Amino acid sequence: MSGEQAAPSAVELHPDRLRLHWPDGMAELDAAMLRAACRCGGCRAGRNVSTDALPRLVGAEPVGLYALQLRFSDGHERGIYPWSLLRELWRDRAGTPLGFC
Repeated sequence: MSGEQAAPSAVELHPDRLRLHWPDGMAELDAAMLRAACRCGGCRAGRNVSTDALPRLVGAEPVGLYALQLRFSDGHERGIYPWSLLRELWRDRAGTPLGFC
């Protein structure tokens, strides 16, 4: 598995953020940003817009070896977040490339 797809060594779920421990650093991703980044069909079609001003993370389940399914305080739990997407969100937020091919 390439570095972009590999699972982090640890995942910490906090109500306001998701913390991921990668070999090259620790990522903290805000719950509201993760909710807005959901790629499920309903969210992409604009049907699952959160009415919660600050959605909180209430759960996470692994999806195979490639992703997390996150659950939010607004009841949304359909989004699957591949490790590669979470790394991309971290990279975009940090504004620095990670050096993976």
